[in-house]
Amino acid sequence: MTFDELLMTRDWKPIRNCPGRFVLHGVRSDLPPDALVAGAAAELSEFSVEGVRDKVVVARLKDGGVISYKRADGTYLHTLNNAEGFARKLRELGILPDDSERIRRVTPVGGGLDA
Repeated sequence: MTFDELLMTRDWKPIRNCPGRFVLHGVRSDLPPDALVAGAAAELSEFSVEGVRDKVVVARLKDGGVISYKRADGTYLHTLNNAEGFARKLRELGILPDDSERIRRVTPVGGGLDA
């Protein structure tokens, strides 16, 4: 799945003053990131970021990615980012490509997760 394909599958709204970044509307707030990117063979990584109260879950796509914020109550806020928006936001968060602690892999078929 590409950025454009994911953009077309859900109700994404542009984030004001953040070119290339969109926030998800119209879905349950408990939808986990792995369900959102199912079929994309995306690897998810979770981060604790200083100055950010929520856990940050990152799913890299070949042309951008999803950055989700996991709240303490188990709900999520999902953002979809094109390549430029994704790189810019990861830099702002202080997340580098080799920083990740992999927590699970989303498989492209069947939706199974391995821990």
